[in-house]
Amino acid sequence: MSDPNTLYDEANQLKEEGKLEEAVEKLQAIVAEHPDHLQSHLALGVHLQKLGRNEDALIHARRVTELEPNDSFSWASLSVICQRCGRIQEAEDAMAESHKVAGQ
Repeated sequence: MSDPNTLYDEANQLKEEGKLEEAVEKLQAIVAEHPDHLQSHLALGVHLQKLGRNEDALIHARRVTELEPNDSFSWASLSVICQRCGRIQEAEDAMAESHKVAGQ
């Protein structure tokens, strides 16, 4: 089993080089082997949305909230991705959960 953090760094380097599709492929390989790797799910949510693969992006953004349900950033991230995908009510609900988790 490979180290997910090393692979994540490699995926990030690909993204920095403008190779977004290749970065996504590497991130998908990480979560296939390490389904709870939070950073990979976060990155996949953002990158897949940028590539117009909204449904896939939402799957990973929701997974982040499953892995870290008490982290307001997880919910805020989901809210942003929902908003970018045109899911306004879901975005508002996720932001409300972010505020609730943060104690606001």
